[in-house]
Amino acid sequence: RGVPGARGAAGGSDGRSKSMTAPHMEGQRRTLDRAYRQADFSPSTVSLFEAHGTGTALGDRTECQSVTGLLADHGAPAKTAAVGSVKSMIGHTKCTAGVAGLIKTALALHHKTLPPTINVTQPNAEAGLVDGPLYVNSELRPWIRGATPRRAGVSAFGFGGTNATLIFQRFTD
Repeated sequence: RGVPGARGAAGGSDGRSKSMTAPHMEGQRRTLDRAYRQADFSPSTVSLFEAHGTGTALGDRTECQSVTGLLADHGAPAKTAAVGSVKSMIGHTKCTAGVAGLIKTALALHHKTLPPTINVTQPNAEAGLVDGPLYVNSELRPWIRGATPRRAGVSAFGFGGTNATLIFQRFTD
């Protein structure tokens, strides 16, 4: 809680998987659940998810399915949460990918904008990006708050199946 605006944080491991680089949905979901328990609000009130965005079919599908399952379990309606990855803008930055996503999210909260995810022409239906609560935001939009504070989640993955999630909230207009 030493980071301004941070409400929840959790780390974990994907556990046993097919390989050191193959993500495992159950491990990612455990990390998400712990972070949102600590944040003490429903993930269905989060309107921006900054994904690690591995850029691989398995990694992106696993990450999006984990978040989609979390949102569905908490009653999130279809197309209510933007999902993006800074990697669509700057490429893969290896070990600094999580930090880049954190900076992008902090700037989005500060400037009250939902940043675009570029170079996505057709969202992956298998990842839950067609009918589920997540949508790929393809253009810069004002982040309209509504009745709840602006809330965002940031995910980062490391080599060997480690994963981390940070949850942020901003009240001010």
